[in-house]
Amino acid sequence: MATAVPTALPLRPPAHQVSPRAVRWWQLRALVTLVVLVAPQVIVLVAMGGSAPGWLAWTAGATAAVTLVYTVVVPPLLYRIHRWEVTPEAVYTLSGWLVREWRIAPISRVQTVDTEHGPLQQLLKLASVTVTTASARGPVKIHGLEDHAAAELARMLTETTQATPGDAT
Repeated sequence: MATAVPTALPLRPPAHQVSPRAVRWWQLRALVTLVVLVAPQVIVLVAMGGSAPGWLAWTAGATAAVTLVYTVVVPPLLYRIHRWEVTPEAVYTLSGWLVREWRIAPISRVQTVDTEHGPLQQLLKLASVTVTTASARGPVKIHGLEDHAAAELARMLTETTQATPGDAT
């Protein structure tokens, strides 16, 4: 009796974009980073007063400028690039802006499906879905989904993987 040879899943752009609110989430995360990086420098500048080294003010300004440029430029790029799709055969993702990562996780390899709602995500009614697979590469993550869409995706993936034969190893 001949066994069927599995066919390779095609590498193609996933069909769905993340929520448009993900842009605001990425911008808020960048601004939090700005505060975390610049606040200590400003505190030291204020505490030292006139005796603070000149380079400290320059680095605080440069850090603020770079972070603000990132906040304006990168989130819209991420929105255009980040995509996801789930088919009966696989979970497809495309992410990254400098280094683009395409991931295909066969449904038969899915082990767990988790949703995550961080504080900023909760504020914007967003969520992330993590699909853990039997892969050394690690889980497939879909960030920036609307919270109801993430819950539905997790439910659908759970049902699909339970109906798929195999032990995900």
